[in-house]
Amino acid sequence: MSTTHSTASSMAMTGPMGIFGGTFDPIHYGHLRTAFELLDTLRLPEMRFVPAGNPPHRAGVTASNEVRLQMVRAATAGQSRFTVDDRELRKAGPSYSVETLADLRAEYPTRPLCFIIGMDAFLGLPRWHQWRNLLNLAHLVVAHRPGWRAPTLGPLGELLVDRGTGSVTDLHESLAGKIYIHAVTQLEISSTDVRALIAAGRDPRYLMPEDVRHILMESGCYARKEATPE
Repeated sequence: MSTTHSTASSMAMTGPMGIFGGTFDPIHYGHLRTAFELLDTLRLPEMRFVPAGNPPHRAGVTASNEVRLQMVRAATAGQSRFTVDDRELRKAGPSYSVETLADLRAEYPTRPLCFIIGMDAFLGLPRWHQWRNLLNLAHLVVAHRPGWRAPTLGPLGELLVDRGTGSVTDLHESLAGKIYIHAVTQLEISSTDVRALIAAGRDPRYLMPEDVRHILMESGCYARKEATPE
């Protein structure tokens, strides 16, 4: 049985759904601020967090699926338009975004889907599995951060000419196919740095909601592992 905690009201929504994927290992205020700004800017009735199960383009996660899901639920509990979807965690094999979007499209055939990615991920899009099919399933919303430039040449440059839009209305009036780039507030927090900080015995307080901090500290998932004597 799915443990997605969408409420009855969110299930009845007909407006665009934001889809925010990531390993969330751990989730922190950088993730939450980006999601909140896009929720507001794009006028989304729902931003759905989808923790990655087995991302094929990244090294394995540190915290267990159970702990990561627990942290994401704790982090999003205070915002009624944030929901959590655990489908990738329940799936065997690699977690390909195109397959997750295909599942969601089948489940919500009449709702626009807005797939949130960072500019760094967007620049690497041609290396993704069946990447050209993503726009048949959803809009791409690219969270622009300082230091990154949208491509003007090559396949991505051509794609932006053909599919780019500066209109939020376009994301509401069609189910998929547009690329929308939006600048978000840059918070200098990364999951990698948080893990390193905890492994060094330091306290991650104020980098994430207190409930998330409590879960990760209690679990010990990022504590430095002592070498086993031979």
